[in-house]
Amino acid sequence: MASSSSSMEGGVENDYTQDGTVDLKGNPVRRSKRGGWKACSFVVVYEVFERMAYYGISTNLVIYLTKKLHQGTVKSSNNVTNWVGTIWMTPILGAYIADAHLGRYWTFVAASAIYLSGMSLLTLAVSLPSLRPPHCTDPDPNNCPKASTLQLGIFFGALYTLAVGTGGTKPNISTIGADQFDDFEPREKAHKLSFFNWWMFSIFFGTLFANTVLVYIQDNVGWSIGYGLPTAGLLVSIVIFLAGTPFYRHRVPGGSPFTRMARVIVAAGRKWKVDVPGDPKQLYELDLAEYAKGGKFRIDSTPTLRFLNKAAVQTGSDDGPWMLCPVTQVEETKQMLRMIPILVATFIPSTMIAQINTLFVKQGTTLHRQIGSFHIPPASLTGFVTLSMLISVVLYDRFLVPLVRKWTKNPRGITLLQRMGIGIVFHIVIMLVASLTERHRLSEARKHGVSIFVLLPQFVLMGTADAFLEVAKIEFFYDQAPESMKSLGTSYSTTSLGIGNFISSFLLSTISDVTKRHGHKGWILNNLNASHLDYYYAFFSVLNFLNLGFFLVVIRFYVYKAEVSDSMHVLAEELKENARLREPSSNE
Repeated sequence: MASSSSSMEGGVENDYTQDGTVDLKGNPVRRSKRGGWKACSFVVVYEVFERMAYYGISTNLVIYLTKKLHQGTVKSSNNVTNWVGTIWMTPILGAYIADAHLGRYWTFVAASAIYLSGMSLLTLAVSLPSLRPPHCTDPDPNNCPKASTLQLGIFFGALYTLAVGTGGTKPNISTIGADQFDDFEPREKAHKLSFFNWWMFSIFFGTLFANTVLVYIQDNVGWSIGYGLPTAGLLVSIVIFLAGTPFYRHRVPGGSPFTRMARVIVAAGRKWKVDVPGDPKQLYELDLAEYAKGGKFRIDSTPTLRFLNKAAVQTGSDDGPWMLCPVTQVEETKQMLRMIPILVATFIPSTMIAQINTLFVKQGTTLHRQIGSFHIPPASLTGFVTLSMLISVVLYDRFLVPLVRKWTKNPRGITLLQRMGIGIVFHIVIMLVASLTERHRLSEARKHGVSIFVLLPQFVLMGTADAFLEVAKIEFFYDQAPESMKSLGTSYSTTSLGIGNFISSFLLSTISDVTKRHGHKGWILNNLNASHLDYYYAFFSVLNFLNLGFFLVVIRFYVYKAEVSDSMHVLAEELKENARLREPSSNE
């Protein structure tokens, strides 16, 4: 009986997670009760509806701005990219609040309420005739009545309220999902490796619905219903997310990541003349028990960014938190700083993504869009980005990864940086194809109508590029961030998209202005048939090629962080063992 009781106690003890996750009251959690794919299902349902809401607005926003608010090509495109840029930049603030104060769950809940209020106000703004200028049929928006300051204030106020809400939801929802898998349990670690692939696969169902059904409703039924449906869907998804609360695992906030990083940089700077000892054991570090109490992990010192190790050198003087930092804090700072060059290399591809909902859609308005009595909404072509990505993610996860890892013995098949590099190469090809397609469109547009499906290759290729670059980017910044800064790490991927949109606004305005000088017509005009988007896309292709060179340089110096558990090692060894067992015996 005693041995049986001991066995039962050992089984219960082994059932508890080892990664520091707790319930909302701070109690340790058991794997059999919380987390895993069951908890993720509630999170994924929310993301499906949230993506439906976001893309239901962003995909067709340039059309609403030109047709309903009567803005020109450059102004409407820049308003879209500035708003989308803000959408993707605010997650830095949301990540800070989550990691430093409220935790991911409560930050997400509060931000969801703000998000919903922004969506509701936006639906009201497109529904009431008094909140938009009178209808105008003139194809030149310069000849139409402009929206009043009040009308613009309410519309853009709603858009940017929505952006604030996104800042709290976006960096935390995928992180909450990934937190449901224990890094210290090999089977759960294996599930986590596929999580981001299936995460993207699931949420793009919402995107596909927005890019097809919602876009059609907005163009042919009405903007009120077209915005009202995703608002209602967002409300339902928040309720579903809250219903999953009893099944979630949570991480305790680890304090402000910005303060911890600043202390390391300041301490190292103040001791810039101090020599770093050759033996890392002489550097200042807390006891393991201190980290265990907070469910955190100790990190060994590394030789990279060696200057920052000065922050952990004990000088015997006033060793306050801004003068002396433990090795783990130094290494956390290094991990966040090491990722910055990789982050910079993703800005240009993010600028290419910004073209989907602006110039790509505007091109569609100039083409033949009728099939019988059915008129294809220009923005619906973005659905092919989604379809292409869905298919590519499944093929990658189910066929390419198992095939490649037979040779690489890497549980992921290829490294995350290799996957990102393939995506960057795709962006070079995409802009070359877009440039040649636009040249063909311009030559044919002067003779007769061209089908909208001529744009299909650039949309399909963009989805394939996303399956490599965007999925790997999210996983890379989550995986390589310290355990206590996962939300901040995830916000790196959204920051990339934000800065990419701002770069798009800058380039569009600058090139539009520069190419009009000295009596030239310019590359980007309200009339795209008189423009030269083919030159603009060719310029982007060159920009992507230069960015690929930069990316190849920075990855040569990147050092992956050490795993906090041996789960990846266990998985790699299992792959090697399986490969060995499949080899024919030499005696046969």
